[in-house]
Amino acid sequence: MKDVAIIGAGIAGIAIATRLQKLGYSTQLFEAHGQPGGCAGFYRRRGFSFDVGATTLVDFGPGGVGGEWLSSIAMPPIEWEQLPGYLAWLPDRTVTLHRDPALWNEERLNTLGCTPAHHAFWMFIDRLAAAFWQASRRGVKLPIQSIRDAVRDVRALGAMHLPLIRYLNWTVEDALRAFGLHQDRALTSLLAMLIEDTVHSSVREAPLINAALGISIRGAGLTRARGGMRGFWQALTTHYRTLGGELRVGCRVEQITGERGKFYIRTRRGEFQAAQVVSTLPASLTSCIAPTQVARTLSPYLSRNANALGGALCVFLGVPEQEVCEQDFRHHQLLQTYNSPLGDGNNMFISVSAPGDTESAPTGYRSVMLSTHCSLEPWEALSASAYQAQKRTSGDHLISLARRVYPHLAEQASVYEVATPRSYQFFTFRPRGAVGGFRLTLYNANQRAIPYSSGVPGFWLAGDTTWPGLGTVACVLGSKIVAEQVAESARYLQRPRWFLASFLQGGAEYARS
Repeated sequence: MKDVAIIGAGIAGIAIATRLQKLGYSTQLFEAHGQPGGCAGFYRRRGFSFDVGATTLVDFGPGGVGGEWLSSIAMPPIEWEQLPGYLAWLPDRTVTLHRDPALWNEERLNTLGCTPAHHAFWMFIDRLAAAFWQASRRGVKLPIQSIRDAVRDVRALGAMHLPLIRYLNWTVEDALRAFGLHQDRALTSLLAMLIEDTVHSSVREAPLINAALGISIRGAGLTRARGGMRGFWQALTTHYRTLGGELRVGCRVEQITGERGKFYIRTRRGEFQAAQVVSTLPASLTSCIAPTQVARTLSPYLSRNANALGGALCVFLGVPEQEVCEQDFRHHQLLQTYNSPLGDGNNMFISVSAPGDTESAPTGYRSVMLSTHCSLEPWEALSASAYQAQKRTSGDHLISLARRVYPHLAEQASVYEVATPRSYQFFTFRPRGAVGGFRLTLYNANQRAIPYSSGVPGFWLAGDTTWPGLGTVACVLGSKIVAEQVAESARYLQRPRWFLASFLQGGAEYARS
């Protein structure tokens, strides 16, 4: 029997498993797919490697959330590329999203407005971002469920930043209105793209604190491993196994029963036992396989968040290098028009592999990913022929829009594949093919987020549907908190055995005397 079973080998699952394994606990990591990764995974085709969700890692430098994780598990060095930033293409201008704070401050004032209101707004966002990045790196935890949690969070945030908690009930739109900038079309549109990309929400609904972190992630540092997410996962799984961890891929968990000290995990490959369980699956999937009390705990959250799901449409291209070599930046955000809603191609993201990265593409070629958010409904209830036609039309549309950046993109593509919500449902088993966690709003984030405790001692929740939400840095932050709680619960389990052993030893010594 293992000390801990972790369900789901995405970024949250592998982070928790490696942390616990390094602490000396025996762990087993279950993954239904044929390889780890989840929404931060990859797939290969004809010598190309494509990132299927996350293409970059946030805050993995020294002292960062990701950097702390890798340091805590003694991870051998990974060959990283430090990205200098992104290029945002608005309908009437381009904005360089610099990694360097000084360059970013100059750029945003020059391209988005330099009035006193703009200065004040950006100073406000910078202050929020700095305070809550610091809190994240110090292990802030939400929702607060005890006095102990409250003390922890006050320490993480710091006394000087405590007044900022009053903005927990603000949206980004509230902040723009406070500075008289809510009708600034270029500014609000750029923020809208960045917010949807990071918290899957809108200017009107996104919690200000979460959005401030999303807007500033480039300053927190973006990195890409050689080989993209494939290179990252190869290094991680090798290290996890070196630590003694057991990864079971193609092993879908069907039911979990039992209690703390002895949970039974039934899979297609047989039954396993563990003293504790962590589920990093989407909350809706967890409720289907977990003990009844866990499903009861999750039920009100799932009902509340039923309409907060979104999907993604992606195009994966393997192209000759000359089709994508004319831009200095290899990551781009595009907005086609100010007058239409985001998603379905109006805003999209382009990611191109690095020159010379032969782990991502053969020599002389690059791997390219185009992605846009979309609703789930248009991809449901389609006949097979209608689905294929819609899929091809949508892929061609995204390529035509991306040619604003790369005019000859996909003219000689060796690989051209399209992924839809149906693709994600098939390969990741996510209900309806929803990507990432819930769209964050004031009503489902932070203090109202799904907690890590499930209502069943020894059964824990983690991943992108719990606090702090979607994204690699969010899942890594959650992994630290959950690993701490699992370790504390393990010490609780060990106390009775320690007490009994001490009692028996004392009795034996008394008898001998």
